Amino acid sequence: MRYRVTHSTHYRYAARVTSCYNLANVVPRDTKRQRCISSRIVVSPQPAVSRSRTDYFGNQAYHFEIQKAHKELVITAESEIHISDRDLDLNLDFGISYGQALHHLRNNRSQQTLEAREYLLDSPMIAASEELAAYAQPSFIPDRSLKSCVADLTSRIFHDFAYDPAFSTIATPLTEVLAHKRGVCQDFAHLQIGCLRAVGIPAKYVSGYIETLPPPGEEKMVGADATHAWVSYFCPDEGWLEFDPTNDTSASSQHIVTAFGRDYIDVTPIKGVIFGGGEAPVLSVSVNVERIED
Repeated sequence: MRYRVTHSTHYRYAARVTSCYNLANVVPRDTKRQRCISSRIVVSPQPAVSRSRTDYFGNQAYHFEIQKAHKELVITAESEIHISDRDLDLNLDFGISYGQALHHLRNNRSQQTLEAREYLLDSPMIAASEELAAYAQPSFIPDRSLKSCVADLTSRIFHDFAYDPAFSTIATPLTEVLAHKRGVCQDFAHLQIGCLRAVGIPAKYVSGYIETLPPPGEEKMVGADATHAWVSYFCPDEGWLEFDPTNDTSASSQHIVTAFGRDYIDVTPIKGVIFGGGEAPVLSVSVNVERIED
């Protein structure tokens, strides 16, 4: 499967911004199931300084500085990605058990396992707690396959929590999401990651895009796709596997990965510092995920 993704971010300011310094995580990364064929980022006004680098997590980070006054800022990223059109085989009863996985994580000293254990630690937006462990625990039976445990937790979050864009912001604490059982994809990803870490399973935050398809007989609206978030957890015998609690599914060929991190803070699509700009800047985001011929 081959996709073209166009992600446009438009800021409008009430007053002039004299200069700004920004970091963008909008270039899809290579993974075991996807390859970024090409990517370009266009910024208006033109940056005085720009550079790309591979960050600590292996993501493609783009830094840019604008050093002249402006009242609008537009960042457009266009990428072509090839993704395996074979969805991951998820035989939930196959593989290492939860109990065996815990034993491996506690005792194995391979580089892969030691690096994975970093994702058991608390991160800026996710702290393991007794409440998270208590919510997760019914899914995690020692003799049950780890994959089945994680799939069960994914399904429980999908059914127990309501998708409510009006409830949360990027700063809403995980404790409130758990208490009110509402949120959006970012919240559900944070929740599942917190639950997994609380029961001893390393988990990452995945930032990316998901292709949305129109109802039968209707045309797809340009720009109607969205940024998305899901989770990746470490399975000692299979490596990192991805699940999407917002949609109660494993990651498929419609899930396009931009970046991995500990939580949203590590992989925010656009963040930075501005000087000036007045109050209440207006932000609009458009995402278009288009299938193209190989």
